[in-house]
Amino acid sequence: MNDLLGEWAMEVAEAELSIPLPRRWAHTQGVAERAEEVREVLGVDAGLLLAAATLHDVGYAPRLAATGFHPLDGARFLRDEHGADKRLARLVANHSFALLEAEERGLREELATEFPLLEEQLLVDALVYCDMTTTPDGDRTTAQDRVAEIRSRYGDDSVVGRFIRRAAPEIFASVERVEAALAAQPR
Repeated sequence: MNDLLGEWAMEVAEAELSIPLPRRWAHTQGVAERAEEVREVLGVDAGLLLAAATLHDVGYAPRLAATGFHPLDGARFLRDEHGADKRLARLVANHSFALLEAEERGLREELATEFPLLEEQLLVDALVYCDMTTTPDGDRTTAQDRVAEIRSRYGDDSVVGRFIRRAAPEIFASVERVEAALAAQPR
């Protein structure tokens, strides 16, 4: 079942991102690779993490950009067009502390009402880890370098710049928790 979910997620993400947004597609593929690397710490939720990692940025697809806020647009697409699992849609909607960016955009209540945060800390952290240790081109990076890259790309005074400054401590804490979980795994 998990393999089928991952295959479906890859097909959907590729169809929506590969041609109109090849760099975003490269990032997506890198994030999915990170998900494969951390699967052992998630057990039964490894397939869900892989699907969420693969679909986390699908809302950037031009045809899906209804609000211009990709976590919300992507989660709605998954729910409305694909009848996706509620946990998957909630992970996509809230990935990498999206609720803080939603607040900057005046969409906090909308996001929180439609897609409440999951209370599964390690699963949520694992998606943050996968996203925030992957460059826009799909390569591995540190969370600190990724946050710096985002700030540089968008500027500190932009919506994204304000959001990422607020989210950085939480992002770093999530990455540290996943790294600790990985280090605790038997070899």
